[in-house]
Amino acid sequence: MHTDFLTERFAQRADATAVIAPGARCTFRELRALIDRWIGEIDRKDLRPGAVVGLEGEFSPNSIALFLALAERGAILAPESRARRAGRAEREALAQVEARFAVDESDDVRFQRSGRVASHELYDELRGRGHPGLVQCSSGTTGQPKAAVHDLTLLLEKFRVERPALTTLAFMVFDHLGGINTTLHTLSNGALLVAPGERSPATVCRLVEEHRIELLPATPTFLNLLLLGGAHRAHDMSSLRVISYGAEPMPAATLARLREAFPGVRLQQTYGMIELGAMRTKSRADGSLWLKVGGEGYETRVVDGMLQVRARSLLLGYLNAPTPITADGWFETGDMVEQDGEYVRFLGRDSDLINVGGEKLYPAEVEGVIESLDEVAEATVYGEPNGLVGQIVCATVRPAGAIDEARLVATVKRHCRERLERFKVPVRVRVTAERQFGSHYKKQRRSG
Repeated sequence: MHTDFLTERFAQRADATAVIAPGARCTFRELRALIDRWIGEIDRKDLRPGAVVGLEGEFSPNSIALFLALAERGAILAPESRARRAGRAEREALAQVEARFAVDESDDVRFQRSGRVASHELYDELRGRGHPGLVQCSSGTTGQPKAAVHDLTLLLEKFRVERPALTTLAFMVFDHLGGINTTLHTLSNGALLVAPGERSPATVCRLVEEHRIELLPATPTFLNLLLLGGAHRAHDMSSLRVISYGAEPMPAATLARLREAFPGVRLQQTYGMIELGAMRTKSRADGSLWLKVGGEGYETRVVDGMLQVRARSLLLGYLNAPTPITADGWFETGDMVEQDGEYVRFLGRDSDLINVGGEKLYPAEVEGVIESLDEVAEATVYGEPNGLVGQIVCATVRPAGAIDEARLVATVKRHCRERLERFKVPVRVRVTAERQFGSHYKKQRRSG
């Protein structure tokens, strides 16, 4: 009932390859058979509609088939990426996971029950509707993770409309709503999905060459690392037609280098949140940071510089926090934007804003300037408390190679002074060899 339209599409492309993963691959016919098999297993295990079921894995034949089988049987899914180990027990406890499927690197599956009984008013609402659900936990990079609950039937609706699809790399991890969106879009339109075993630039570029991948969805942090290491120069990337980027602000310097490295590839900015799903976007020009957001079931407005969204498929609420929805039904995204007619440009999260004596800035602007230095691989900018001006700007940088620490600090400060207003120049610069991103390839911001 909930996924019938997908299995019908799979039948139309029966003999085409659907999924290629490190441990397994399958055609659309085989994927449909796996879904039927897991529906039978779910029934035998007496997992009834409304059960909260954890699903650990990556995008492989059994993981995808289990996701769709659980949705078909009305379960409330709580996906977990194998790559995201830290805090897993806490997230499963927060979601009140009652049973759990774990899919390993070889695509083998284990099942266990937790002994919990899930009880929450949001779950009761889904059970009353007779709809499957989806629990999405935020990355928690700026504080305690929040658990958003969706009506999965409403999220699946947009895939009923057939669209062109490209051979696609499943870059985002299994518990990322952007990754789920990419997978469902690709498979619902009969295209090949290629899942990497690891998401290093070298592996991604090898897979692009090997499988003639046409669409690479990634984060600005990952694309910066790819350009810095030059892995794209060691492989045939000529099959690429689109590189899409999102999940965090794109520095203008990184975007310019990306256009230079991939002159024939369309660069497309995307937008989505765990509370909203992925929204359709249209850039003002190829490689522009200005874009239109919304359409097809989404309305947008900007209030006091913050983007707000209203949609039928908006989250039902959080399991552990109040939901920031206005009295007239608009979701306050927390994303601050500039507006130019129908177009917006993302500046950063309201929680990232740094206030230096009344002068305000967003970290992404300063990070972009620092990362334009050849000597810098990564930069993360944040505010620290200061008794005189409220906050000061600080930066943590990872060098691109062997370099004297004191020299790098001086270079970063001089470079910023030449390109930024005085209050935006980092007062403190810390050099580290540690990477500054997590399993989602997003900057891990931390204050203080």
